[in-house]
Amino acid sequence: MTRFVFVTGGVVSSLGKGIAAASLGAILEARGLKVSMVKLDPYINVDPGTMSPFQHGEVFVTDDGTETDLDLGHYERFVHTTTGRHSNFTTGRIYERVIAKERRGDYLGATVQVIPHITDEIKRSIRLGAGDADVCMVEIGGTVGDIESLPFLEAIRQLGVELGRNQVMYMHLTLVPVVSGSEIKTKPTQHSVKELRGIGIQPDVLLCRCKDTIPDDQRRKIALFTNVEERAVFSAVDADDIYKIPMLLHEQGLDAIVVERLGLSVPPTDLTEWRAVVAAKANPEVTVDIAMVGKYVQMRDSYISLSEALTHGGLKARVRVNVHYIEATDIETGGTGCLERMDAVLVPGGFGERGIEGKMAAVRVAREKGIAYLGICLGMQLAVIEYGRNVLGLAKANSTEFDRTSPHPVIAMITEWKDQARGEQQRSEGSDLGGTMRLGAQEVELGEGTLARQLYGQPMIRERHRHRYEFNNNYLDQYRQAGLRFSGFSHDGLVEIVELPGHPWFLATQFHPEFTSTPRGGHPLFTSFVRAARAARAAHLPKAVSS
Repeated sequence: MTRFVFVTGGVVSSLGKGIAAASLGAILEARGLKVSMVKLDPYINVDPGTMSPFQHGEVFVTDDGTETDLDLGHYERFVHTTTGRHSNFTTGRIYERVIAKERRGDYLGATVQVIPHITDEIKRSIRLGAGDADVCMVEIGGTVGDIESLPFLEAIRQLGVELGRNQVMYMHLTLVPVVSGSEIKTKPTQHSVKELRGIGIQPDVLLCRCKDTIPDDQRRKIALFTNVEERAVFSAVDADDIYKIPMLLHEQGLDAIVVERLGLSVPPTDLTEWRAVVAAKANPEVTVDIAMVGKYVQMRDSYISLSEALTHGGLKARVRVNVHYIEATDIETGGTGCLERMDAVLVPGGFGERGIEGKMAAVRVAREKGIAYLGICLGMQLAVIEYGRNVLGLAKANSTEFDRTSPHPVIAMITEWKDQARGEQQRSEGSDLGGTMRLGAQEVELGEGTLARQLYGQPMIRERHRHRYEFNNNYLDQYRQAGLRFSGFSHDGLVEIVELPGHPWFLATQFHPEFTSTPRGGHPLFTSFVRAARAARAAHLPKAVSS
């Protein structure tokens, strides 16, 4: 039977529950256990797919095409698990399902209430997410005391009663601040645990987020006032490398307490892989500067998977990657001078017209000056548009997402360019966005003799997508004759990868390879991209960006 570890947080949000849950999952996996991960989010949105990156950060896409919370990216980077539609549930999704059941008459005329109907649906969802794992880590979003979180907390309280002492444990993450320079304050943690106990949950383990290791006398004080064993009060210290956290928690004995509490008989922890990751990151041979020209750079969490994938590429290439986050609109107003000292340029995905001219200016600089370039999703589409305008001479080439009247819609929805091929002029009427997103992992066929085929080392790959617009295949021949190479296609003939032969390193993908990059395995595209940046640094080539 699956055991459950429920992870809650208090005092303030953004303490790192996701990293803490993923790190514990990684340690338990290193003891031979099969681990699954679930995130419960209290917001009303059905999923984060429609939420602004400025408010919520990145939308992580799972293999099965579910748009989820960014913490699921942490889960997949730390644990050998593949998350999916049963790994992330929101208040909106829970209520949506309960209301659908009520409309169908599943409740046989009963008055539908938070308890038991909402809490029962939450418990059912948790069990679905657990699958056949030995241990399921369940993170509750928000903080204890939030009105939105109460149904989730009640549900995990009930599971503790229903499953019994050795099947469930509760881990609570709190803040231990330092005031006046050196005075450690435990009162916020005491009040947070009091709030949690007030709704019927006694934590088994406390992770105290703090600048430095909490002294023993303060740990004893926390244990005394929270009714938690002193040995179960851990310091979650600020770390300069998140991949050190599994080792830091293991060294304090967190996994030993969890294994003991859940009655598991497992072998000793083997963190060899994590030690290798940390050692590689701590001992780079060179530093490179890579410009990420984006639209949401004020919110770094918007590009967290990309940033981590670059780090992973650096681990494999023995390079420290210094990412410079460049706001695309700043290039529009200030020019591309900020790209003159960079070793490589990356243009990520995004939606909407804002900043696209700045991104295309960055693409042009990389293409014309021989700077390594990696385009992701919108970064591929803009590379195609830029090439059309400045190489093919299609002066008004564009995407129908940005200009529905463009005479050269080189990027468009499939229905639009198929209509164009039939001679039908329907683009001005617009398209319904509902249900048009291409989501999740799909197979991509790689052409022989291409850079993509060389890097992946196989003819067929599987990568995750999140986009609506595609390359307009009516322009394939024109682009090919002008020198652009199409090196990857979907089974139904959609362009997935473009390359520029003769350029030191120029590749762009319609899919999102960052979603499958991990610190232990890396990803071939990011590893090669970082190596290209390293080669540029070694050759003293013109470099691209300084923030």
